[in-house]
Amino acid sequence: MSEEGLAVIGVTACNQQLGLHPFNIVGEKYLLSIVEAMKGWPLMIPALGDCPADTVLSCLDGIMFTGSPSNIEPHHYDGPPSDAGTHHDPKRDATTLPLLKAAIDAGVPVLAICRGFQEMNVVYGGSLHQKLHEVGQYIEHREDPTTPLDVQYGLAHEIQLDSEGLLYQAWGKKFAEVNSVHTQGVDRLGAGLRPEAYAPDGLVEAFSVKEAKSFALGVQFHPEWKVLDNPFYRTIFSEFNKACQQRAALRARQSK
Repeated sequence: MSEEGLAVIGVTACNQQLGLHPFNIVGEKYLLSIVEAMKGWPLMIPALGDCPADTVLSCLDGIMFTGSPSNIEPHHYDGPPSDAGTHHDPKRDATTLPLLKAAIDAGVPVLAICRGFQEMNVVYGGSLHQKLHEVGQYIEHREDPTTPLDVQYGLAHEIQLDSEGLLYQAWGKKFAEVNSVHTQGVDRLGAGLRPEAYAPDGLVEAFSVKEAKSFALGVQFHPEWKVLDNPFYRTIFSEFNKACQQRAALRARQSK
């Protein structure tokens, strides 16, 4: 903690070409969700490939694995080649996949959102549907990109929470409404992951890591979007924040 009660949360970036130059970028909504819902401070983790995980994690009270316009390269989960034109970010894959496992193994609290959720599934040996809308058994999970952002990220469908899961224990209700802004989704669930919530079509929308030393939750939806306006989203960030505060207090004691 740099200041009393201020948790420092790592936030994964994407590597993206803007004009002639490569940039590392993070959506502001992720940064603001940490500041507004957790009263913490975000630190960007660049997608540069190899990451000194031990050094990076020793400086953090938690880590958020963000969503992204890009998809994980399918060779990481033995999937078929992507269609031509699919947006990939190999430097992000090379950074986040090993970092995510290292964070959970080290007991660093993790909240993984959308692409981060998919990264967590792949790290634990799971696979992905690359295009849910072509599988034939799922509802439409994509947003309409021609509509305003408030519509794209508006509540889209209900999820059912597993009564044995940490989300249910925190929320206290069997159902919640979430947004739906994704094309890919879980095919085979990774080993050691416990489903926390399902969409009406049976798609896994949230899971946790069974043997994690600390908070380790992945969600397919976007709770960072206007988090203060949605009680369910606030609950997720509250639980994440509790774990981050515990780690922050531990780090403070160890530094004395």
